[in-house]
Amino acid sequence: MKFLFDLFPVILFFITFKIYGIYAATAVAIGATFVQIGWVWFRHGKVDTMLWVSLVLIVVFGSATLILQDETFIKWKPSVLYWLFAAALLIAQAVFKKNFIRTMMKEQLTLPESVWARVNASWAAFFAFMGAANLYVAFNYSTETWVNFKLFGFMGLMLVFVVLQGLMLGKYMVTDEDKEA
Repeated sequence: MKFLFDLFPVILFFITFKIYGIYAATAVAIGATFVQIGWVWFRHGKVDTMLWVSLVLIVVFGSATLILQDETFIKWKPSVLYWLFAAALLIAQAVFKKNFIRTMMKEQLTLPESVWARVNASWAAFFAFMGAANLYVAFNYSTETWVNFKLFGFMGLMLVFVVLQGLMLGKYMVTDEDKEA
């Protein structure tokens, strides 16, 4: 359910694009992100940094798209977001000795430090790749193809990556039986 909630603005962007075009879709994505943050704030009293970053980027790139009537700006937004994620993972690890992936997954996995470092690096590389893939599709194919890729391509790539990570890390999974022992 959280996965669908995270995709809420993208799904609305996709639907609106199919009916009304890129500019209406951009306006809807901006509004949907505000609604998403409002809902999270209402439900939990706190909003993750990732959602705030996403809001800032959609407002900046979306507003530029709408004001200048140039879809180039909205096409850059996913790449910038993915590259910020990659940079955050790498900088946190290198400078602050903080592994964000371990922080999120430590309850489910017990890994040697070297494996945590590889998992963190693999996520950073994946986000860097996603940013590059977005630009490749955005500027080598039609806007319609890019919008389809933004929803289905990113989802498919994320699913494949997560499955591969799961296969690689499966031997480290902690089960309820392991916790009780």
